[in-house]
Order: sequence, then structure tokens, then C-alpha cells
Amino acid sequence: MLIDTHCHLDFPAFGPDRDSVIQRALDAGINYFINIGATLESSQAACALASKYPQVYASVGVHPHDADTFDSAAEDRLRKLAAEKKVVAIGETGLDYYRNLSSPEKQKQAFLKQIALAKELNLPLVVHCRQAEQELMLILKAALPLRAVVHCFSGDEVFLKECLASGFFISYTCNITYKKAASLREMASLTPLDKLMLETDAPYLSPEGFRGQRNEPAQIKLLANEVSRIKGISFEKIASQTTQNAKDFFKLP
Repeated sequence: MLIDTHCHLDFPAFGPDRDSVIQRALDAGINYFINIGATLESSQAACALASKYPQVYASVGVHPHDADTFDSAAEDRLRKLAAEKKVVAIGETGLDYYRNLSSPEKQKQAFLKQIALAKELNLPLVVHCRQAEQELMLILKAALPLRAVVHCFSGDEVFLKECLASGFFISYTCNITYKKAASLREMASLTPLDKLMLETDAPYLSPEGFRGQRNEPAQIKLLANEVSRIKGISFEKIASQTTQNAKDFFKLP
């Protein structure tokens, strides 16, 4: 059994064949999907998918790209969404200084509010970080103790060690299969198996050999194979441990 801990099945890319996408993943041995909210609208859609599909659970949050829209009304709506059945986390939230689609100050404000909400509701936090490691870590450390996963990890060894020292989980995507991703593969090799989770971030980041195509949760199997190769650990052990990690982290049945 495998778990895709971060996908966006509500996105328009899956509109024409969502049922088939989910069935392909189930046939491939992926038994759970965490559908991640990126806006209030997609968080609502994630909750709707979780209600429709037994294997889908939801995380609700506002991505740093949309932090400029995060006001007190948005916070109230997010709190209500978080009370929905099968919501298992807050996020994705964090800092993205690569694209800066929202101002850094608004990103920080939205991030702090969502951290506080996660702690208030005793839910784990799904963290997005791109070219903002130092500032993000200062914010997270000030909020400890905190259950968090750094999704689509793209940092260096210093950031990795800081995350692990803080008790955070690290999630890798199919981009570790890319030919030029040697540094990411090195980070995966350094991540203890009991702190590692797997995700597709579908429809983004299709694995090597499928780049330019839509990614989907069934590809988590290729990712697990790559982590198995990197670590020199059997596929079965990778699948078993990462599944248990995700079930414990998100409190899945």
C-alpha cells in the first residue's frame, strides 16, 4: 500500500477523467490520497472530493501565492472548512520568494495565521517553501511544538537538518527522478525513513520519462521505486514505512 500525501485532484486538469485517475491509482496500490487546498475555493473542493471518494482526505489552506487574499473573513471561512469531516491538515501554506505572487509581508501574515489555526485545532501543517528557507525556519521554530511536513522538499542539507531537528517530516515528489536532480536525491538519501513521506503534487512534476504530461497519483509507485534505489532499501520497506508515517501524521484510519 502507498499513500499520495499531496495532490490536487480538484484542479481542472482532472475534470474530464477524475474517476479514472483515482481508479488507476487504486489499481496501482495507492489506497489513500490527501487532496491539498491551495485557495479557499480549492479547499472547499477538496472537502467535496473527500465526501465523494472514501479514499480521499482533505487539507485546507491558502497557498503563499494567494496570501494577498487572506484577511479575517478568509481566516473565518478556513476555520469552518477545517471542521469538515475528513479534513486532516491545514495547508498548504508557507513562503514562496521565488515567484512572489503575493507580497512577502502578506505571505508571512497568512502563514502565521494558518500556523495558529493548526495549533488551535490540533491539526498538522502542510508547509510550502521556495527560496525562503531561513525566514520560514525562524517562523516555524517560534511556533514549536508543531506537527509539520515540508512538502516537495527543495532545500539544502542545512535546511534539511533544521527541519529534522524540529521534528518535521520531509516529503519528496517525482522531481527526484529528474536527470539534473542529484542534489535532491542526496537529500532523500539523508532523510531518515521514519521521517519521510511520498507525494506527487499532481498534476505537477511528472516523473522522468513523463515530463510535459499531467502527473497523477498512480505515479507515486515510480517515486517509491526511486527512493528504494537511492536508499538501497526494498520497495516493500519503503512502501510500508512511508505509509505508516503518513497514517500516523494525518491520523488516517
